[in-house]
Amino acid sequence: MAETGESKKEEADYKRLHSFPLIRHTDMPEEMRVETMELCVTACEKFATNNESAAKMIKESMDKKFGSSWHVVIGEGFGFEIMSKRPAGSHMEHNDLTDASIIRIPPHHYIHVLDQNTNIARVEVGPLTYIRQDNERVLFSPTRMTMVPPRHYCVILNPVARDDEGNVQFDTAGQAKLRHADLEIRLTQDPFPLYPGEEIQKDVTPLQIVYPDTALRLQALLDFEEENGEKRVAGDEWLFEGPGTYIPRKEVAVLETIKATVIRENQAIRLRARKEGVDRSGVRRVTGEEWQVSKVGAYLPGAHEEVIDIVNAFILTDKRALHVRALRPFRDAGGRDRRTGEEWLVTVADREAHIPSVAEEVVGVVDVTTLSSREYCVILDPVGPDGKPQLGQKRVVKGERSFFLRPGEHLENGIQDVYVLSEEEGLVLRAVEAFTDTEAQEEDGEEEEQEGHSKKTSLQRRPGDRWMLRGPIEYVPPATVEVLLRRQAIPLDENEGIYVRDIKTGKVRAVIGRTYMLTHDEELWEKELPPNVEKLLSNMCDPLASRSDRNHDAPAEPRDKTKVVSYRVPHNAAVQVYDYREKKARVVFGPDLVMLGPDEQFTVLSLSGEKPKRANVIKAICLLLGPDFCTDIITIETADHARLQLQLAYNWHFDIKNQSDPTQAAALFSVPDFVGDACKAIASRIRGAVASVQFDDFHKNSNRIICSAVFGFDEKLAVRSSLRFSQNGLVISSVDIQSAEPVDQRTRDALQKSVQLAIEITTNSQEAAARHEAERLEQEARGKLERQKITDQADAERARKELLELEALSAAVESTGAAKAEAQSRAEAARIQGEAAVEEAKLKVEAQRIEAEAELVRLAKAREQELQYKRDLDRLEVEKQQKLAEIESQRFKELVEAIGSGTLTEMARAGPELQVKMLQALGLKSTLITDGSSPINLFTTANGLLGAMKTPEEK
Repeated sequence: MAETGESKKEEADYKRLHSFPLIRHTDMPEEMRVETMELCVTACEKFATNNESAAKMIKESMDKKFGSSWHVVIGEGFGFEIMSKRPAGSHMEHNDLTDASIIRIPPHHYIHVLDQNTNIARVEVGPLTYIRQDNERVLFSPTRMTMVPPRHYCVILNPVARDDEGNVQFDTAGQAKLRHADLEIRLTQDPFPLYPGEEIQKDVTPLQIVYPDTALRLQALLDFEEENGEKRVAGDEWLFEGPGTYIPRKEVAVLETIKATVIRENQAIRLRARKEGVDRSGVRRVTGEEWQVSKVGAYLPGAHEEVIDIVNAFILTDKRALHVRALRPFRDAGGRDRRTGEEWLVTVADREAHIPSVAEEVVGVVDVTTLSSREYCVILDPVGPDGKPQLGQKRVVKGERSFFLRPGEHLENGIQDVYVLSEEEGLVLRAVEAFTDTEAQEEDGEEEEQEGHSKKTSLQRRPGDRWMLRGPIEYVPPATVEVLLRRQAIPLDENEGIYVRDIKTGKVRAVIGRTYMLTHDEELWEKELPPNVEKLLSNMCDPLASRSDRNHDAPAEPRDKTKVVSYRVPHNAAVQVYDYREKKARVVFGPDLVMLGPDEQFTVLSLSGEKPKRANVIKAICLLLGPDFCTDIITIETADHARLQLQLAYNWHFDIKNQSDPTQAAALFSVPDFVGDACKAIASRIRGAVASVQFDDFHKNSNRIICSAVFGFDEKLAVRSSLRFSQNGLVISSVDIQSAEPVDQRTRDALQKSVQLAIEITTNSQEAAARHEAERLEQEARGKLERQKITDQADAERARKELLELEALSAAVESTGAAKAEAQSRAEAARIQGEAAVEEAKLKVEAQRIEAEAELVRLAKAREQELQYKRDLDRLEVEKQQKLAEIESQRFKELVEAIGSGTLTEMARAGPELQVKMLQALGLKSTLITDGSSPINLFTTANGLLGAMKTPEEK
């Protein structure tokens, strides 16, 4: 029984798992596969218990529909494989069939037969065995009929004409009538042949499924009337909205598939009418009209509507607004009428999200203008209360404030900081328009002007007026005032200054040594210097230390032309300054600081330099007073026409007795090139003196000749100590002959020969001295060598003696060490053996201890297991007795409940014998009934307190 139930269950599971057809492999076309699958399912369901009948039904149906021969196998647990071979030359086979006399037409196949006598073609439909006549010709081999499965269609060109009952109409000659140039759409129906002249314009195609929120835009090609009675005219357009399946018509063309546009929050779609009509809201639209739909959801545009764009809303916040312009007159979302070209702002006060309508154009997003307490701005062309821009006007807005610029408004120079002026700052202002200045400052004298003390008063300002506002103050210029300059007091040290020009009078003055702030009628003046002076001032070099440097072209920072030109005159130097306005010159002696006035210039010295001297080589501002020297090269010629080139150095200085005397000071600069003039005068004197002496005399007494020629003789015919130029006080104190070289070849050869002779004599003497020194050194070296040999032999003998002593000592140490090593090795071996024996004994003791501990642990574990076993037995025994007692008490309780309380009452009332019999009948050996108040001896209960029962042996 159990096996039968399990088999039924497995069969039910198998049927449940295989309740649908499973195709492992097929090469059938799609239509044939579907139809075959449905046929197999129908046969298996109809003959569920008879596989042969099901196979027979499937074979007959397949042979009838698709031609023979089909093989059908139905069963369980079998393997089956069928291979079919299709002829490669199918067209040749068909061509051969057209010429055959007997043609077998399978079911659902057809051929076209042409009667060559009447030239009329007809259709022969299978299953049929067709016998071709001699006057007939088969146009093509048997062809499968056209099958249109469910939810499919095909388009037939030049279809046959049919009557009201659907039968094909033929003419008198038997030719099927055709509707030429016409189309016919055929839906699901039985397989049908194509009559002569019919063509398949569009193969079998699935019907188009129109999903929800989708539609097909259709256009009528011909005038027709739909099934619901609605008339369509050629050119009409309408929508076929989903969900649904579109059945095509020959009078209708599908233009496009339209999908619904999803409108989200803060979105809208912009639509345009293709032609005049009514939109989905029932509003009449004209061609080209645009409108918006903002309802959230899916919107499917109508047939005469097209989606231009999806318009996203502009999210408006406290910091963003929208600048909008009207494209045509309309009424906005706020209910206000707008004119074409009108511009306005949409802020968060109007709405949080703004979707521009079709009549609006978004010009841009306007950010909020935020002013802090230290900022202000000037709005040009501000919008008035009437909403119109006031062209050419200005409005000043002070912080703290936040606002949006209205259309047409813009800021002049952006957001500006409030002018916070300290005591050392001021503003130069100019009035743009006439106004009354309530913050005007009344200056109290020049001293208070510099100290910044002023009093506020009210003044009438005219256009073009200039004035200065001094700190400390916070100032925001009104729209009628223009800030020209921000002035700051210029701190000046004692040796610093600036050039200031009055713009009204043009007078220039120098302010030196105090902090000064320019007034509103003053400006800084730039003093121009000659290029050579600029170059000399920019070269930051020491006039004393760098006086011989001619190529000092170090880059220098550009000079601030507004500052007073200053020059530090070094020690023992002088600078001449000329005032072109006063026509006076002044000389400043160092160390001192020269500061030029507005009309003063430095006197630049142009001195001769290089060797031999060349004019205009040295440019200098300061004149060094010396002592110093200069070097020059001159060419002289002796009386015997020997030409020499002398390099002379002159020590010079300026002799000024009183520097405070302007006449003596001015004489220093009376000679522009004192170096060139002095060198030329000295050279002239030397050439005149040398021209009267012979070469040999000059060679021997050159210093005396030159000094006497330069300095001259006094009244005592002694050579003077110096040469003084009275015009500028220049004094030449000494002359040094640094070199004298011949110029012509004859003098050079004589001088060279004498030099060579002197060199040869010197060389021979040096060779003799060197030879004598070498012989002396050789003798000393030989003596040292012999002495070193004797010393080395003595050292060798001492070393040999020490070697023999060491060998004897080594032999003694070797013999003693061998004996000592042997004794130590034996003692070490004995010590190692003793330690090994001790260690062995310790290990044995440790092993015995470990064995004993292991035995104790084993015994302890055994005792513990035994005790655990006893405890488990006792516990099980106790549990057993408890279970037995519970069972006994439960049995007694159930017995008492079975007897009932009434029965026990009657037993108590009956006599003892009756009670005994009743108890015996119940199988009870004894019982005890008491009232609970009298004491009872339970040890005698077995003797029969209420009566004893007899045992079977007593009976």
